[in-house]
Amino acid sequence: MVVLEIDPAVNPEHKNTLISMAEGLVQESVSHQLRRALREFFGFDRFKGQQEAIIESICEGQDTFVIMPTGAGKSLCYQLPAVISPGTAIIISPLIALMKNQVDAVRAFSGTDGIAEFLNSSLTKAELKRVRANVDAGITKMLYVAPESLVKQENLDFLHDHQISFVAVDEAHCISEWGHDFRPEYRNIRQMVKAIGDVPLIALTATATEKVQNDIIKNLQMTNARLFKSSFNRPNLFYEMRPKVDAVKSIVRYIKENAGKSGIIYTLSRKKTEELAEILRANDIKAVPYHAGLESAQRVKNQDDFLMEEIDVIVATIAFGMGIDKPDVRFVIHYDIPKSIESYYQETGRAGRDGLEGVCIAYYDERDAEKLQKFMKDKPVAEREVGNLLIQEVMSMAESGLCRRQQILHYFGESFDDTNCNKMCDNCRNPQPTEQVRDEMVLLLQTVQSFQKAFTYKHISHFLAGEMTPEIEAYGHQRLPGFGVGKERGLSFWKACLRVALLQNLLHKDIEQYGTLRTTPKTAEYLQDPFTLRVPQDHRFDMARDSEFEGQRSEALDQALLDLLRDLRKKLAKDKGLPPYVIFQDPSLEEMATMYPTTLAEMQQIVGVGPGKALKFGKPFVELIARYVEENDIEKPEDFVVKSTGAKSGNRVFIIGAIDRKIPLTEIGNSRGLTYDQVLDELKGIVDSGTKVNLDYFIQSSLDQEIVEEIYQYFRQADTDDLQVAYKNLLAGDFTEEEIKLVRIKFLSEQAH
Repeated sequence: MVVLEIDPAVNPEHKNTLISMAEGLVQESVSHQLRRALREFFGFDRFKGQQEAIIESICEGQDTFVIMPTGAGKSLCYQLPAVISPGTAIIISPLIALMKNQVDAVRAFSGTDGIAEFLNSSLTKAELKRVRANVDAGITKMLYVAPESLVKQENLDFLHDHQISFVAVDEAHCISEWGHDFRPEYRNIRQMVKAIGDVPLIALTATATEKVQNDIIKNLQMTNARLFKSSFNRPNLFYEMRPKVDAVKSIVRYIKENAGKSGIIYTLSRKKTEELAEILRANDIKAVPYHAGLESAQRVKNQDDFLMEEIDVIVATIAFGMGIDKPDVRFVIHYDIPKSIESYYQETGRAGRDGLEGVCIAYYDERDAEKLQKFMKDKPVAEREVGNLLIQEVMSMAESGLCRRQQILHYFGESFDDTNCNKMCDNCRNPQPTEQVRDEMVLLLQTVQSFQKAFTYKHISHFLAGEMTPEIEAYGHQRLPGFGVGKERGLSFWKACLRVALLQNLLHKDIEQYGTLRTTPKTAEYLQDPFTLRVPQDHRFDMARDSEFEGQRSEALDQALLDLLRDLRKKLAKDKGLPPYVIFQDPSLEEMATMYPTTLAEMQQIVGVGPGKALKFGKPFVELIARYVEENDIEKPEDFVVKSTGAKSGNRVFIIGAIDRKIPLTEIGNSRGLTYDQVLDELKGIVDSGTKVNLDYFIQSSLDQEIVEEIYQYFRQADTDDLQVAYKNLLAGDFTEEEIKLVRIKFLSEQAH
């Protein structure tokens, strides 16, 4: 504390001026110290936004609440005061992977590894002993702790005996069930902090609606906290919603067009992350999956490979990315829609954290929303209603023709003029058709006013459009004179009008009452003096449907070319002494006769054609196709086919890796809950899709060489690889079906690739 003493002889008129000057010098000194620490520890010359004021608040011992968008520098707000304050700061963090990432980042700035440590269930006894020794020695300035670890009495007792500079609650939105990553353990943080001692508290989040903010303040008992709230606008991010049609083809094409750029793809399920990552790898894109079901070591490796740019794309569930410190993620793609706008904002916020390019693409299908709602069917009623409301908000934003940025910011309580979007969303870059409305808006607002209680967006729009819902029937509103008064305009129109009314603050959505609509002071003003508003049409995503992974192709099969390809296959097979099906199977020829591959690179994109097969057999086929295309003046399809893995089974990635490690097929099956026969079927699919496997290690230990040679020779001379035909032509009593399957896989892998 600095004490200012003013000489009593000083003229009273000048006393206040001197005090003000002295306080200014003290403040300048504090700012100088913080800037020096910023340069020495973190290598930056200046603070961003409100960072300096936030850090001063913490250093003064004030409870502090920080709402700051991803990429604006939240972490520095507690890292710098932790470094310069006496004692150890505790940072409560929700994810083990996040802690490791942040600890590694802090250690990179410092020459002392012990300056940052984490305390969680992943530590061995020896590692826990080392962490405690570093805290005892005063080396550790930042101790990252999971709430599950902090609640343990032994840890509370340990921390109580040390000087704690402050406690930081990172990702504080986890406290609220209205937040997108609700964690019940976060509800107990205030009690845990009290057990440690009377220390300042700082809560930080990148996404918090007014409801979530109030929950955080109430639960952490931070009613006197200083609030620092930055704009949620990320001007460098481009937001786009696409219909979920041929989504995988679209994703592959986008990544190929942006080769070498880092990106994250989010899906709803663990299985889909593995399937999609496998398809990307089949199309020569360096990609790996990330989800909570992976072994810990593999999960950490995949994340580290992404951070170190060993791979370009990570396909993940929402378990990935919270607080990840990778500034140059250039795109974030949602294969499935997120469960809330908070989730969407948080996940897209991982793009362009360096202020440069960030593209955010989401594929929308209302059936995904139905899946999300089904996931919640076993949850308590209140939690289910909250979840459904959050999903409805996402659907509304996706279907709307209004500025995406304006809708996102409005959701977080921030006004935004859509002219400032600078065409950084699909709706501003390619506007939907609009129409001017006035009488319709008056009708809508009068309808909301006419009800004795508040109803939801869905209820009002369906009431005006004259469409029955269980709620309308329950209240008997279909018998009211206003029911269906706007039927000729349709449901989509009234939904669009309601969105405009909300953005114009003519209506207010009461989140605490599950999204019911209420009038505002502006409602009465508008009804007294109505003016024209422009309402853009909604997108009609319901008109487009996608198949699972393999997109529906509308291109026509060229029968004349197919006949030529079959003749070439027959000739080549005769020259090489192989059955025609070994050269290329019929599905491969049919796809060639549809997509017209004229280079070996394009040939590798055909189903069942890997790099080996393309090099081995492809040249005469692409030459024939190139001549045919030129002679017949054919325009090739603009979108080339995406190479499939030949499977939707997430088991295949595992099986290929296990074979590389020479694990017996029976053990592979046991570890995945598959029968031996099912493993063989998966292997046949792997080989048919163009991947070569070496099963000699297993065949040599399980089959006699004579059996292998006889079955192998049969397939060399056969016209087909059909199993039943083989079983009939071979001496059925001498060979089992499984033996024939196994040798067939060996034959196809060796001869066809």
